[in-house]
Amino acid sequence: MRRLAVASRLAILGVALAAIAALQAIALRFGWAVRHTLPMRFHRLFLRLFGVRVVERGTPPDGTATLVLANHVSWLDIPVIGSLRPLSFIAKSEIEGWPIVGVMAKLQRSVFIDRARRRSTAEVNEAVASRLADGEVIVLFPEGTTSDGNRILPFRSSLVGAARAALTEPAAGPVLLQPLAIAYTRRHGMPVTRRDRPFIAWYADMDLGPHLARFLGDGSLDVIVTWGEPMPFDGDRKRATALAEAAVRRAIHAGGREGPHFSGAPKPLKDGASVSRAPDGVRATS
Repeated sequence: MRRLAVASRLAILGVALAAIAALQAIALRFGWAVRHTLPMRFHRLFLRLFGVRVVERGTPPDGTATLVLANHVSWLDIPVIGSLRPLSFIAKSEIEGWPIVGVMAKLQRSVFIDRARRRSTAEVNEAVASRLADGEVIVLFPEGTTSDGNRILPFRSSLVGAARAALTEPAAGPVLLQPLAIAYTRRHGMPVTRRDRPFIAWYADMDLGPHLARFLGDGSLDVIVTWGEPMPFDGDRKRATALAEAAVRRAIHAGGREGPHFSGAPKPLKDGASVSRAPDGVRATS
């Protein structure tokens, strides 16, 4: 029965992917505004089909050019963050060639970096700077790789230079750096323990296929996403990166691993997801 349910959900997801990818390709070619929201709707559908509930805390980017610095636990971080609002990612070049995931990454206008090439960082900084100058929101995982979910790896400052480069663009406005903390807190309604981490975190030499299959067959996760205070960027990338890392660590330590208590019935969103309000104004979507 479980296999049939998973197959049915994958079929729905496949049809949606084909339709959204075709429309997104056209939207990108002709510059339609819908190009910013289509990937977000696909990510929300994916999360809804496989039982991933996202709780959003803090204040997200408000339309100002923003480079978001987030911790990185799993491939699942992409649909979780991508479901929140229109944005793009900086991703490693290998992802560009992955089936389905690579297609979606390109349609979401991700910027790919080849860490084996020394010039790649400079090229990515230039591309991201141009996008930031246009007022976009770009997400960077400054750890450089995924962790096991039990710790945060040191943030690397090299790609934060894109924000500094954006300041030199002729039409550049203010550029913000904003920390983002991701914590997978509950699995099947129970607090996540170290034993659960291999079901969630994707790291080291794990094969993507078996990890993805395990998730699809045994999902149901609660995720807390916490936006930190945005910081005006003054050009000091090392200091800014250190401040963002500290903010992410504080957010997770201060409660990112335990969700709030919600009251009231969920309110439907236009795309079929739902939203609840906690007493402190936290928003939850599922």
